[in-house]
Amino acid sequence: MNNKIIQHVNVLLPHQILPSAAVWVTDGKIERIATQEAPPFYEGYERIDGNGMWLIPGMIDVHIHGANGYDMMDGTEASIQEVSQTCAGTGCTSFLATSVSSTMDDLLNMIRSVKSVIGREQGAKIAGIHLEGPYLNPKRKGMQNEKYLRHPDLDEMKLIFQEAGSLIKMVTIAPELPGGLELISYLKDQGVVIAVAHSDASYEEAKEAFGAGASHVTHCFNGMRPIHHRDPGLIVAAFEEPHVSLQAIVDQVHLHPAIIRLMHRIKGPEGMVLITDALQAMGLGDGEYLFGGHHVTVSEGIARLADGTLASSTVTMNEALRLTVENGISFTDAVQMASTSPARILGLTNKGKIEIGYDADFVLLNEKYEVQWTMIEGQLV
Repeated sequence: MNNKIIQHVNVLLPHQILPSAAVWVTDGKIERIATQEAPPFYEGYERIDGNGMWLIPGMIDVHIHGANGYDMMDGTEASIQEVSQTCAGTGCTSFLATSVSSTMDDLLNMIRSVKSVIGREQGAKIAGIHLEGPYLNPKRKGMQNEKYLRHPDLDEMKLIFQEAGSLIKMVTIAPELPGGLELISYLKDQGVVIAVAHSDASYEEAKEAFGAGASHVTHCFNGMRPIHHRDPGLIVAAFEEPHVSLQAIVDQVHLHPAIIRLMHRIKGPEGMVLITDALQAMGLGDGEYLFGGHHVTVSEGIARLADGTLASSTVTMNEALRLTVENGISFTDAVQMASTSPARILGLTNKGKIEIGYDADFVLLNEKYEVQWTMIEGQLV
């Protein structure tokens, strides 16, 4: 049945909570939001009882590499579908399939696998592709494999766009590399969100990049020149630019709670985005994995290379939401950072809010932030 009434829920609207409410869904869209219960006989509508739990807009992960044992760089449809399904189980209704630095052949195979799955996802919808690399600075490579890192190459990027077209929604680069500003100019013309990370950019170089069209910072504070009082670097440059938004990995490992609160105080929920940056260990836990050409060990939920370098994360979106609140951010702001802000940044005009006319992308959460069910465009998945 396409039409549904979700009742007995605390609905998180933009900037407010509507207690003991009901939401009408018609043909995958939000038709009505009301504080009173629906009449006992409402013809043509299936009733879903939320049992007094939280109904929030579906979360959107703009940075995820894998899940449940599958790496999206495998170049297989099965990997993309597994991530889609696992995302839905954690309250994520849309995501950007995210690459790591690799050979050109591996990247193109990943893009082809994403293209083949779009439109028939078994869980969360693919909102596009996020290219994390390969135009990154070896000095701040983090877990990125140095043998695949290279300077920006416009001809190579044009070849990528020939294969992916408008699916490329975000590209993370180190703008200080030779050709970085030219690449920013090209990506801006393509309407892509240009992000900065794995970068040793100075304050001045970052300011130039943000002035040229870069507008986002990938996993802020991680994989970049740190703040120094005589060398503020790209983080302070990003703090000063109102149009620049920041990603945050909130997993109690990548960022200290005080840093999360600082980012929130400076940028507000509209300028922050919660991400997982998850590798294929998300959903499986501790063990040995191959990721980005590296052997990765996950112990107590923390992924590291042999030299101790952090190698992505295993956090899920609902866990990141819970931890953000536990770190001192309000629930409404945390949901905005997980849903509304990424939707706005990606230009997803019908997602990220519980509002009449928007897609019926919902997550039902209990008081422990456990996902009870996920609905995508009016369908339970």
